[in-house]
Amino acid sequence: MTYSFDSFLFDPERFELIRDGASIALEPQVVSLLAFLIENRARVVSKNELNEKVWGGRIVSEAALSSRIKKLRQALSDDGKQQRLIKTVHGVGFRFVGDLDAPASQAAPHVSAPEGLKKPTIAILPFANLSGDPGQEYFADGITADIISTLSKHRWLNIIARNTTFGYKGVTGDVRLVGTELGANYVVEGSVQRAGERVRVNAQLIDANTGGHKWTDRFDRHIEDIFALQDDITQTIAARLEPEIGSAERQKALRADRHDLRAWDCYHLGVAHFFRFTADDNIEAQRLLDQSRTLDPDFGEAHAWWAYAVILGMIYWETEASPDAMAEAYQATCRALEIDDQNAVFYALKARVQLARCEYQSALVENEMAIRLNPTFAAAHCGLADSLAFEGRYDEAITGFEKAIDLSPNDPQRWAFLTYGALALIFDQQFERALDWTQRAAEIPNRQYWTTAHRAVALALLGRTDEAGKAAQELLAERPDFSSAFVRKKLFYVKKAEQLDLYLEGVKLAGLPAGS
Repeated sequence: MTYSFDSFLFDPERFELIRDGASIALEPQVVSLLAFLIENRARVVSKNELNEKVWGGRIVSEAALSSRIKKLRQALSDDGKQQRLIKTVHGVGFRFVGDLDAPASQAAPHVSAPEGLKKPTIAILPFANLSGDPGQEYFADGITADIISTLSKHRWLNIIARNTTFGYKGVTGDVRLVGTELGANYVVEGSVQRAGERVRVNAQLIDANTGGHKWTDRFDRHIEDIFALQDDITQTIAARLEPEIGSAERQKALRADRHDLRAWDCYHLGVAHFFRFTADDNIEAQRLLDQSRTLDPDFGEAHAWWAYAVILGMIYWETEASPDAMAEAYQATCRALEIDDQNAVFYALKARVQLARCEYQSALVENEMAIRLNPTFAAAHCGLADSLAFEGRYDEAITGFEKAIDLSPNDPQRWAFLTYGALALIFDQQFERALDWTQRAAEIPNRQYWTTAHRAVALALLGRTDEAGKAAQELLAERPDFSSAFVRKKLFYVKKAEQLDLYLEGVKLAGLPAGS
């Protein structure tokens, strides 16, 4: 059923709210809240009913309910004073008071996947309750449901619906058979065990074709607020699963027949080269991603990641940082968002292009949108932090970098989270802390020469001249042409003169050449 009211079109099955042709992002609980209020619009709905129907019987705080009502009103251009569509009956509950039009004859616009696009399909099976207490089933079920909800925000993944996978609750057997029955490429399964004031959650990602484990982890926590604990574990699992699934798909593309690569294979093969972080691999990534978007002009991922590969080629390697190239990259990210304006990755990659163009405020807006769509997207938190750093908002920036690192400690770009954070710390003259971050980044494979450069600069600005000189020699071994002139060329996206001057002072004090 699709509902039409005011200037809105609402399709609860597709989780879509449309106004004047534009899609409005809503959290799953807010969608469920709106749907339940509309379906029961003839009466006031009590808070207990909302707990039962929207939160699955889980008793939530007044603050949590008020927060969701506020978000719903904001999406509907309503507020607590007007109560134009959502009315509060104090001490009782809420009621939808808008006038519904005749049932819409057509569903809300829906962005379909390009023809031939093979999205990985994931089934999250109900987590087993190992507590020995049937009363803890709700906790295990809640973990499972929240992972499904959170992973569903990754638009490049197909997540099998909760009602389908919960049919396997308590069922044991060969995961490959489950994958065949559900049409899943990957299966997530796990367990929850509570003992006193401690809880342990185990989770694993399994290739449904081979039965092989792709990832496994265990989470031990102390219980203070059980629902806050559930949110913490859910977000951590979701954030760690996505890069692992992406890595597995890239490995499949690497083994594919190079003579018959379609758009999806070109895309994943290109991203595989991208994450090797070498000059040659970056050029190959640009080529394959460009080929992918040529093969399928409606493949948003190819447009967005091609743009990102071009920008990183400018920052790290030999791609010329010309206004024309940046404009083309920007247009590619805009094209990706035309194809799917609810994709958090597209907003984050557009923000990366805008940062390179020194459009920091625009980059902040796009990263904030990415985080709104997917709160567990670590790279968006990193991008937001980067933009804040170049604006001189260092405390907020460092908090953002720490959030990115905590969310995704296995992310292929974790070295970048630490290295970008180190640069922000240098700008803020926290040189000791910047040094610590570069040392952590240096231990990660595929990290880039900027990690060593920031270490040399931090040491020099601390007055540790001998150590800075040794770091400078390591840097020249990694990048022989590194110099003050090189820094001016490569840090083209730093527009605050005081930030660039401080960094160049460190380069000079480290004994690095001036260049030409």
